[in-house]
Amino acid sequence: MTDFQWNRSYLNKHKLKAFGVIGVLALRYLYTALFIYGFVHKIMRGWMWSDILTQHFTQRLHELLATAASPGSIEATIAAWQAAYLQHFALPLVMPIAWIVTIGELVIGVALLLGVTTRINAAFGLFMLLNFAAGGYYNETIPPLVTISILLIVLPTGHWLGLDRTLNRKYPDLPWFK
Repeated sequence: MTDFQWNRSYLNKHKLKAFGVIGVLALRYLYTALFIYGFVHKIMRGWMWSDILTQHFTQRLHELLATAASPGSIEATIAAWQAAYLQHFALPLVMPIAWIVTIGELVIGVALLLGVTTRINAAFGLFMLLNFAAGGYYNETIPPLVTISILLIVLPTGHWLGLDRTLNRKYPDLPWFK
């Protein structure tokens, strides 16, 4: 897949492959937009210098503790685990988490926009998504975003459109640009 080329003869000869590459690149840029939007939203709301995240975590913790799921059910077990995650990890580390999430969203967004270290940043994005879900913020958008993360980890999208191809040629022994 890394032999992909942006020229008319290649695109005409490999139409299905070109369609797939363009589709995955569109997903990469939608995923990128999500992270850049997240960064801008958090900066505008003052996440890195206020107690807004503490308020979110505390509210979600109370919602999870008040879950109406029947005791012993999978829903109750998941809610209890998510509540423990918030209570014992997220709330005690709220300010470092606010900084890591906000700056992380910027780093992921810029890297994916430029197509540099795309696989590593997709993995970082996946890590952040899984932590959001662990903290009780799981919703129907998480599975598609996890799928996109995995696609971006597996496929060389930075070689198709971005700086990874050039940097990999210049530094072939470095794993960051593979």
